[in-house]
Amino acid sequence: MSRASLSTVLLVDGYNVIGAWNALKLIRDRDGLEPARWHLIESLTNYSSYNGFITQIVFDAYYQNTPSKSEVVTENLSVHYTSFGQTADSFIEITCAKFRNDIRKFHQRLVVATSDRAQQMTVVGYGAEWISALRLVNEVEAMSQSVKRRQKSVKKSSGRFLAKSLDPLAQQRLAQMRLGLDP
Repeated sequence: MSRASLSTVLLVDGYNVIGAWNALKLIRDRDGLEPARWHLIESLTNYSSYNGFITQIVFDAYYQNTPSKSEVVTENLSVHYTSFGQTADSFIEITCAKFRNDIRKFHQRLVVATSDRAQQMTVVGYGAEWISALRLVNEVEAMSQSVKRRQKSVKKSSGRFLAKSLDPLAQQRLAQMRLGLDP
């Protein structure tokens, strides 16, 4: 089985990606952290669905006295908030360590998105793959542009009638049928 055909679990260091994504930094600085988080979640929901990835976004609550919690957003995406005193890095490391000894590693890829160099070395040591936060941002934006181009080309119509959106040969056959001629 090739690596490309394996299912992919994508672990995302949420605040690291927000810090690498110019649009999200702008939202964070202008409107606050919560809107930036929701924009990231929305973007990665679309990206994960498009690619068929199972994505887990991890936000740390290192300085907040809160218990950990997880929210399932879609079947492809969940959000994890760490507990007080736990960083997103340690959550990701624990997940990678468990994956290392899990039989699923033969049927799944585990990819970690972070630009933290020490974190990258650690997750690779556990057998996971990594991509930089900037590369993830570029892939998400490229996917979004591709979808928009595809939707734009589908929406184009050369007239107000449905038949005008058909190729010329199909239009000719319809015209012949309408006139009672044998197509």
